[in-house]
Amino acid sequence: MTDTTILLAGATGALGGRIATELAGRGATVRALVRPGTAPEKLERLRSLGAQVVQADYGDAAAMRAACAGAACVVSALSGLREVIVEAQTRLLEAAVEAGVPRFIPSDFAIDFTRLPPGSNRNLDLRREFKERLDRAPIAATSILNGAFADMLTGVAPIILFKRKRVMYWENADQRMDFTARDDVAAFTAAAALDPSTPRVLRIAGDQVSARELAALMSDITGERYRLLRAGGLRLLRLLIRVARRVAPQREEVYPPWQGMQYLQNMFSGLGTLQPLDNGRYPELRWTTARDVLAAR
Repeated sequence: MTDTTILLAGATGALGGRIATELAGRGATVRALVRPGTAPEKLERLRSLGAQVVQADYGDAAAMRAACAGAACVVSALSGLREVIVEAQTRLLEAAVEAGVPRFIPSDFAIDFTRLPPGSNRNLDLRREFKERLDRAPIAATSILNGAFADMLTGVAPIILFKRKRVMYWENADQRMDFTARDDVAAFTAAAALDPSTPRVLRIAGDQVSARELAALMSDITGERYRLLRAGGLRLLRLLIRVARRVAPQREEVYPPWQGMQYLQNMFSGLGTLQPLDNGRYPELRWTTARDVLAAR
């Protein structure tokens, strides 16, 4: 157990709330940074964990410095577009540096976007842009990369078509993809936040599975035969992404349909695959497999 203070931004989100819970369970002092006007029920949930809730406008440099003061690490679980991922995180980073915080964990939580060609994924391009700012800052930083959230296999990601008993893929049915449950990402992030010796990048995957392996898993779990469905090649997928962006750009949406298509393209291309994995860094953690997620469904 520890009494280390961790400043957590984005604590009211799906991942941030889980990180707050994991940090509190490890005895950390959780200081949750929230924007003024955050819904009272969200604040009450954080307080019920024992978290200190600090409300501050990201444009108020003095308030941000005060929020960071005395923290051993700043963890960002912020979600959004340029205003959040680049600009708000930069203000958070500047406050952390000015307050003398030794470590910073950015809101990366994705496939290995450093290996992707610029322009292939809007949201990951924003993370790459912030990474450049972070790498120039006088602070130790650790990015945690986890592939895709395994929870999305239960229906959000258009891969397993449950009603049709098909597993859809693009280009190669044997291309393995990285999936990690949100709970596992949160547990690992909490452990890393309390670990002063983390490297620049940590890569984790609860499971690495291909479309073919997912079809076999679903057949075994349900007792019904799941078949593969080839949607097309990656060239076709890139064309469909361009069409979708033109027809329904939804530029202010964080996850418009074409953004999900870009992520699928990145995963099925294999370029963003995580290697080597750091799953064994904290031996006490247990990993949720794709079978676990799908069987629970």
